[in-house]
Order: sequence, then C-alpha cells, then structure tokens
Amino acid sequence: MAHRIVTQIVLTGARVLGRSLTEAYKQAQASSNYARAQAKLNPDAVRTRGGTSGMTLEEACKILNVKPPQGGQANVEEVMERFKKLFDTNDPQKGGSFYLQSKILRARERIESEMRPVMEKAAQEAEIKEGFKPKVYKDR
Repeated sequence: MAHRIVTQIVLTGARVLGRSLTEAYKQAQASSNYARAQAKLNPDAVRTRGGTSGMTLEEACKILNVKPPQGGQANVEEVMERFKKLFDTNDPQKGGSFYLQSKILRARERIESEMRPVMEKAAQEAEIKEGFKPKVYKDR
C-alpha cells in the first residue's frame, strides 16, 4: 500500500514538473519571437549584451539624477560624482541595497555607452591634431 502512495506522489510530481518546463519553454519561445520582431521593426535600436532589453537612457538619467546627454555630450564629472555618491550610499556592507547598487551601476554604464562614440571620436581627432606619439619604455 505504501509503495502505491509513493509511486503516485512521484508520478504527480513528475507530471507537474514536466508541465512547468513545457510552459517555461513556450514562454521563452514567445519572448524570443517578440524580441526578433521588435528588432526587425527598429534595426537601429541600441542592443545590450542580453539582447534588446535593457535600461533606457531616460531611466538611467533619472536614477543618477543627471541631465540626458545632448548630442552624445554630457558632464562626465557630474555623472561620476553622482555615481560614486549613490554607489557608496547603497553599499550592502553599510546596510544598503545590492539591488539599488546594481541599478546605479547599470545606469552609469548606459550613460557611458551613449557617450562612448563621441568621446572616441574626440580622442581620435586630438590624436590626429597632435600626431601619433607612442609610449616608449626604456629597458634597464
């Protein structure tokens, strides 16, 4: 009698697990299809490592309480100052929130990714203007 109960419990558990895995797979497929469709509609959208999902520039600016970059230009010192202050304030060692700390980090990364092309172009133009000056190290 006990072996029947144990068998029923195992079979019921396996059935529930199988159904949940099937539903999770269907949901992942639907999400992938939706992301693919959105990429076709807007091919110029900025992609992150995880695909097309991520933090918007407006959300990042609200988190760090800074103005959005105008034409790719932003006050880098202000962004870093706000980042350091908020990041240190939310340190889990000091009773802060790891979730908020990671949101602050992602906000800084998003703003930097928006400014990176403009900064790289400015660095290239400065190098062209000054000329290429490689660093030379002397051997002892």
